[in-house]
Amino acid sequence: MEKAVNEGPHHEVRDGVWSGSWVAERLGVGLTGDDRLTDLLGLALRRNPKRAHLLVSNVLGKHVPQSPSVVYGHGVELGRRVRDLLGDDEARAAVVLGYAETATGLGHSVADGLGLAPYLHSTRRPVAGLAPAGGFEESHSHATSHLLLPEDPALLAGDGPLVLVDDEFSTGNTVLNTIRDLHARYPRRRYVVVALVDMRSAADAGRLEEFAREIGARVDLVAAASGTVRLPEGVLEKGRELVARYESEGSSAGAAPSWPVAQFPAPLEDDADTPRSGARGTARSAPTGPRPDDERTRPHVTRVDVGWPRGLPDGGRHGFTPAHRARLEAALPGMAARLTEALPKGARRVHILGFEELMYAPLRLAEALERTTDAEVRYSTTTRSPVLAVDDPGYAIRTRLVFPAHDDPADGPGERYAYNVAGAGFDAVVAVVDSAADTPALHAPDGLLARLAAHTPRVLLAVIPSYAPEPRLAPERPSMLPEPLRGPAFSSYAPEEVGWLLQDLSDVTLEAPTEEREEAIQSGGAHYAESLPVEYQPTEQYQELFHSALKTSAARIAQAVGVVTETVLAERSPRPVLVSLARAGTPVGILMRRWAQYRHGLDLPHYAVSIVRGRGIDANALRRLAEHHDPRDVVFVDGWTGKGAITRELAQALKEFEKSDGITGFDPEIAVLADPGSCVRTYGTREDFLIPSACLNSTVSGLISRTVLRADLVGPHDYHGAKFYRELAATDVSVAFLDAVSARFPEIADAACAQAKELLAADRSPTWEGWAAVERISEEYGIHDVNLVKPGVGETTRVMLRRVPWKVLARAGAGSDLDHVRLLAEQRGVPVEEVADLPYTCVGLIHPKYTRGATGADGKAVTV
Repeated sequence: MEKAVNEGPHHEVRDGVWSGSWVAERLGVGLTGDDRLTDLLGLALRRNPKRAHLLVSNVLGKHVPQSPSVVYGHGVELGRRVRDLLGDDEARAAVVLGYAETATGLGHSVADGLGLAPYLHSTRRPVAGLAPAGGFEESHSHATSHLLLPEDPALLAGDGPLVLVDDEFSTGNTVLNTIRDLHARYPRRRYVVVALVDMRSAADAGRLEEFAREIGARVDLVAAASGTVRLPEGVLEKGRELVARYESEGSSAGAAPSWPVAQFPAPLEDDADTPRSGARGTARSAPTGPRPDDERTRPHVTRVDVGWPRGLPDGGRHGFTPAHRARLEAALPGMAARLTEALPKGARRVHILGFEELMYAPLRLAEALERTTDAEVRYSTTTRSPVLAVDDPGYAIRTRLVFPAHDDPADGPGERYAYNVAGAGFDAVVAVVDSAADTPALHAPDGLLARLAAHTPRVLLAVIPSYAPEPRLAPERPSMLPEPLRGPAFSSYAPEEVGWLLQDLSDVTLEAPTEEREEAIQSGGAHYAESLPVEYQPTEQYQELFHSALKTSAARIAQAVGVVTETVLAERSPRPVLVSLARAGTPVGILMRRWAQYRHGLDLPHYAVSIVRGRGIDANALRRLAEHHDPRDVVFVDGWTGKGAITRELAQALKEFEKSDGITGFDPEIAVLADPGSCVRTYGTREDFLIPSACLNSTVSGLISRTVLRADLVGPHDYHGAKFYRELAATDVSVAFLDAVSARFPEIADAACAQAKELLAADRSPTWEGWAAVERISEEYGIHDVNLVKPGVGETTRVMLRRVPWKVLARAGAGSDLDHVRLLAEQRGVPVEEVADLPYTCVGLIHPKYTRGATGADGKAVTV
């Protein structure tokens, strides 16, 4: 039945109202389903043109502080229901899998209720030397890439039931794609999907049955409550208007608005949206630091050693067995006693604050503390997800603390949040983090501990040792790795220009239509490196644009080549080994080699290797380089930076390689032709301009495809793969591009050398402005996935040629650098939106929720 969302005995009541009534009254949103539904859920708003509302769980322990026994009890009860469903024999053969970050604690609790099965949760934190047993993309998340990193590789290889746990089962895409991926590797007869709430539409509910028939397995669903969200016509527009009006009212009232437009990324001074007495439905900024005259606001952070058992995993990131659970149960009373002793005398309200994926350990500490102290104990965790905060009892997110990430995340820096903690009247807050997150950023003046100290008289810090399994010994490798591939047998480049540390997959069919690839990538069904886009064949008009752009910009590119090469020779090595990141880096590497030969008479070795986002650099290529060269001489080369994803990918991959192989000396600093994202120190220019090699695909890159990494084609002792498109030789302009640029070396040589000297004396520290802009754009346009925002002329061109574009943002007044982008946009029916003060010349937005029947934010079908 349809529930009236702002009345009735089953609503979660705070101050006499349901925590979804504020949104419900203004947007007309309704919840249809079980009587318990609104006990479990409140509502909030977020800036998103596709979904105005956000379902906020009251019992998950993420956004809303809750009694730990209530949080733990819901998970345990679901686990008991799964055990009743399976029976003891099947339960003993089962494996429980939870999702990072929101459902890690819930999945643990379900495993505890099941009692007999090991637990594993996905993670966004890679571990050096530990190969993933699987992975998937969660397209709607703020941080999309999930890894499965069990310490025991056999954990997922059994044929017993797999129990998948998420907080909310809405469309079901993430869970079904996980099953599809794992079923292809480790087929099972039975799967059980567990969620606190089942919020699927009738159409999505039917998909589960169809999917089970498709894979030939039984798929059951267990949920605490079920229902759907009723969205009235025009809810998206109403939501946008409501957010805009609320921000305007907050600003005009003199208060910091709870979600200012500029807050992506937000100025960290505005750390909290905290209620005070005042008009209902407004947010007021609380003090952000201590006042000398107020003892309660002076920061007081005390470390507490809870006595975490030695060697006990801090959670299910690498597996958590029933034996681990028994050790934890035995240790909990003693750990709770240490916490109790550290609490301030007379504390009446205590909050245990977990940390992102680290939900289970702080939950169990909180639950044990609740059983042994007279204080009222509440539990929640920090999160990556930005949500609007409104000071109203009928709204689920009352306050928000903002602070920088403090665990050196693999996907780069960013903001993190703690909701409903500020202004809640806690006498003490115990922050529980793992040792990987106990960094200077945690203790900084704008860090989490300082933010908490501004809102509670006592902050305690409990650090649990991060558990990272020892890397397993790698199998013996072949003593000799293959020689590099060279033209003309592989690529249209001359053999001395570049050696490709790749394997030739030219005879394998790898191409898929762009639309199919996009759907598979965003649904998590495939990684982008497992297939190739169909090569774009330029029209005559487009080819004319390329040649015109080359003629116009050849000297500009030549000067940037000279600058970056001179910088490398001065700072990195007098005889560097150039290693281009295939394939965009390859033409740049060849041009740098040509400059070194022209200006200094050097004959530099040059290779091209594969690097894949989320999978790292080709380790076999690194081994081959280390066998033949001093790693300290290797300089990695790329074409340009966007938001710096490959910069971070390379740094992380080299750390892992050092630990797995013991080979040191490789420098992660990339040399690029253009650095508009301000992500590196070694560059030719930081201007965002048209590099003509970005206009085309293989026909300007030696007729080589982008690189491929697929388990059935690339073994543990193989290089990554690529194809040589010999059949496109008639339209190949690869060498013509190189010759046009290097022909301009004499005229710009003096200017390039002078500019290089200036840069060598200047501060070139990366500011990561590009990353900050991408995060802001991702939120402002409701994408919520930085991987779908491609900044800069080069990356935008790639979007137009390889992906399903949604729209192009162009800096107001951008000139001929965007002629080819505008032509591609016209050919594909993609809108180009002019934006003032854009930090890049343009930004390409991939369709944020692509299926072949996808619609844009305006409800119109995407034209492809």
